[in-house]
Amino acid sequence: MKKNIYDSTVLINAALDDTQIEAIITRIKEFISSNEGEIREFENWGRKRLAYTINKSKIGYYAVFRFEALSNIVSKLDRLYALDEHILRFLTLKLGKEALEQIDKNKSQSVLVEEVNNTQVGNNNTTESVGSKIEDNDKK
Repeated sequence: MKKNIYDSTVLINAALDDTQIEAIITRIKEFISSNEGEIREFENWGRKRLAYTINKSKIGYYAVFRFEALSNIVSKLDRLYALDEHILRFLTLKLGKEALEQIDKNKSQSVLVEEVNNTQVGNNNTTESVGSKIEDNDKK
């Protein structure tokens, strides 16, 4: 049976302590691994303000799991999410070839933007020091 790549986003109640949230995340990771899945990437988005109130919560904690597994894991994972009262919302998507290519493209672009920003920060420091030298010379 062929393994597919999935993206599962989970919204956890942000009123929980960090240790409780980490326990939920760890339980999800272990569930995926125990069902012949392999986690490729985990993104911890953290606490975010919600657009609307969900179960009297205005803030949610987002966690995104990108993993490779057999197709039967999706129904099991959805059941795990539904039974956990601390998980407010969840969405699991099967990623196609185009989606994976776009994710890789976005990652490479973000790396390039970080490199450019780091280079500009270095150049700005040089410009500021030159500007302060010019101001010092004007005072003399």
